[in-house]
Amino acid sequence: MKKLLLTGFEPFLDNPINPTEEIVKELKGKEINQYLVIGQVLPVDFAEAAKVLFRVFDEERPDVVISLGLAAGRNRITPERIAINCNDGAADNKGVIMQDQPIEQEGPAAYFSTLPIRRIVDMLVAEGYPAEISNSAGTYLCNHVMYSMLHKIAKEGLSTRSGFVHVPASHDLALKNRSLPSWHHHDLVKAIELIINVL
Repeated sequence: MKKLLLTGFEPFLDNPINPTEEIVKELKGKEINQYLVIGQVLPVDFAEAAKVLFRVFDEERPDVVISLGLAAGRNRITPERIAINCNDGAADNKGVIMQDQPIEQEGPAAYFSTLPIRRIVDMLVAEGYPAEISNSAGTYLCNHVMYSMLHKIAKEGLSTRSGFVHVPASHDLALKNRSLPSWHHHDLVKAIELIINVL
């Protein structure tokens, strides 16, 4: 059976709940479309996130990596098209602030997702789940993880497919912040299962 590494993040900034953490915990160990799901929650920490990701990747050697992140304020599932070689933004959970810092000093400016993002969006919309391609993963930890994983794959000459998917807030998070559009947790989980089925 093939392996799929599914990652999410712990809560961060003003978000006391991170729905990606709950999605990963629910799908960890499940078999979906001939993939065994390996789940890992990553720290919101510029120094440690990629290290944790790489440790699990090297232990499991998955065929596919799908990393999830919270895009509080978005109302649809958004697979990311590209990751750029830049750390910037708010403080991470250790209080570290990055400004205009390269993720890899000798790395290329950007990497494109190797997931079938157009087919993912088309399938989600056909199944009644709002989705669209996003052309920017930002410069925070989501972009950091996407770029770092794609760089490792390229550097090592691996055939592993990898990419990043942002998800909206869950209802549980929206109860803490009334300004956020939100999805039911079960719909978020179902959408990620459908994405895995596209593979």
